[in-house]
Amino acid sequence: MSRLSRRTVFTAVAFGAISLGGCSSIPNSGPSSSQINKAAAAANPAGIQIVDVTDDVARKLLAERSVGDFSATLGSSTSFQQQLGVGDTIEVSIWEAPPATLFGAAQMDSKSTSNARVTVLPDQTIDGSGEINVPFAGELNAVGRTPSELQRDIAARLKNIAHDPQVLVKLSRNATSYVTVVGDVASSNRMPLSARGERLLDALASAGGVKQPVDKITIQVTRGDTVASLPLQTVIRDPRQNVPLHAGDVVTALFQPFSFTSLGATGKNEEINFEAQGITLAQALARAGGLQDSRSDAQGVFIFRLEDAKALQWPTSPVRTTADGKVPVVYRVNLRDPNSFFVAQSFMMDNKDLLYVSNAPIAEVQKFLNVVFSVAYPIITGVQTFK
Repeated sequence: MSRLSRRTVFTAVAFGAISLGGCSSIPNSGPSSSQINKAAAAANPAGIQIVDVTDDVARKLLAERSVGDFSATLGSSTSFQQQLGVGDTIEVSIWEAPPATLFGAAQMDSKSTSNARVTVLPDQTIDGSGEINVPFAGELNAVGRTPSELQRDIAARLKNIAHDPQVLVKLSRNATSYVTVVGDVASSNRMPLSARGERLLDALASAGGVKQPVDKITIQVTRGDTVASLPLQTVIRDPRQNVPLHAGDVVTALFQPFSFTSLGATGKNEEINFEAQGITLAQALARAGGLQDSRSDAQGVFIFRLEDAKALQWPTSPVRTTADGKVPVVYRVNLRDPNSFFVAQSFMMDNKDLLYVSNAPIAEVQKFLNVVFSVAYPIITGVQTFK
């Protein structure tokens, strides 16, 4: 009977193991390190690139992030000249030295002094063709010219028909030299530009400031076909990024809570928000609760990202891209190497990154054995009870 019992128990355990072996897989939170490493095989149709995170890789990616700052993209020149545009209203004043007869009989606002007579023409708006009309001078192009340039043109036209004419052009109503401020600000508005040379933070102040925390706001400046963006925190900390604005600029305050997703053998499996200023991989691991000591593989830390095609020299050729021109990349980090902790402090996380930590191989074996014994134990107990 004892021999039969042992044979029965052995049969039950073997049956349980075979049953488990026939299952498609042991329950898991994601691919193992070896499965991810095989994803970069040449025959892989998805074109996944596996890149080891080194100091050189972190430096190249960091340099790529800092190329598009405001001072480099938009310039930092403080000179501002009021240029007239369609819709602006101007006032033209003309002085004539005595004897003044050209504008003397005109039905205009004329004031005489002991030395000269000044004639103030009625305000006129620059029409759609970009021109104004001055009596005796005719039509003059005003669009794209400064008031001082326009008054010199008028004086040149009147030089041979008026006695020593002097001209003053004044902007009565500014309709074009504005910066538009929109987005997550207290009050969207149009800020007029002056000769003082208003800057980016002046525009935000004129709109009542931003409504969200400073570290959650990204500032976008649109100038013609050029679009540049930076975290507001960077603009505040670096005076060089507080660039002078030009007429027609659009300043947009964007509330963009950046985030990454943490999965696998980490302390938290969830989407985690971070500041627009950005965080490093070391900070991301800390916010994800670190690695679970009981199941994580310190050599299996991965960052899944859709990267720009020109960001790095890719290890696998030909380089395949997605429909929007991105390269699917898996950045691999070995936290068993002490040097990797220094690299993790310079490797920056991107918005929508996926941080994944695989299970250690021993954890997979342990799960398999736990399931085997969970099947075999009731059978052994039943046999012993029968005995």
